[in-house]
Amino acid sequence: LFAEAGVQTNGKKRNQVLKIGHGGTLDSAATGVLVVGMGKGTKMLGTMLAGSKKYTAIGMLGKATDTLDATGKVTEEKPYDQVTKGDLENVLQKFTGDIMQVPPLYSALKKDGERLSTLMKRGEAVEAKPARPVRVYSLSLQHFQPPLFTLDVECGGGFYVRSLVNDIGKELSTCATVQELTRTKQGPFTLEEHALQEDKWTIDEIAQSLELCTALLLEEPACKKLKTEHSGETAV
Repeated sequence: LFAEAGVQTNGKKRNQVLKIGHGGTLDSAATGVLVVGMGKGTKMLGTMLAGSKKYTAIGMLGKATDTLDATGKVTEEKPYDQVTKGDLENVLQKFTGDIMQVPPLYSALKKDGERLSTLMKRGEAVEAKPARPVRVYSLSLQHFQPPLFTLDVECGGGFYVRSLVNDIGKELSTCATVQELTRTKQGPFTLEEHALQEDKWTIDEIAQSLELCTALLLEEPACKKLKTEHSGETAV
């Protein structure tokens, strides 16, 4: 990128520390929006991402795994021929609003400072966390072709789509697991508007993308703290 921009570099390394942080863990098998803060921008992540998240999930009826997604070992198989589109749509109503949810054992939640997923992979015994309150703003069925079904989910923080699909399977007297998961929105950032595809990783495209993101940041009061020594610059 330096070469493309015509910036001359002398090859010397600078002893600088740049803080980088992300605004919410995304499942290792999932794709989509993961907002990253750099430098002083890391302090803004909490404020900027206080809004809802949106996901598109493809679930599969008839199979359950230990990870609740396609990466895990199959732990159970049940028939699903009795499940209709109407059954699935009716069940979704039970998982909309303020509900209680048990987090997956394979998760970023911690016990004694270590992630539960790390402990599970080492073969250590891990107890399930107790059910906790979560919020689902909207939940709709987009496609149903047994055994696969596609859901659009808008939820608050601390919500696990894998647990949702698992619970839906149980409610339908079968089992279900996530096959594909994509986060399409995190706070004000969306996959369609703000993600930059790899084939557009050029100086011009990156600059344009940052301008779009900066417009969102300037709407937040926290941005007043991010002014640099030059009044015309803002740390992003």
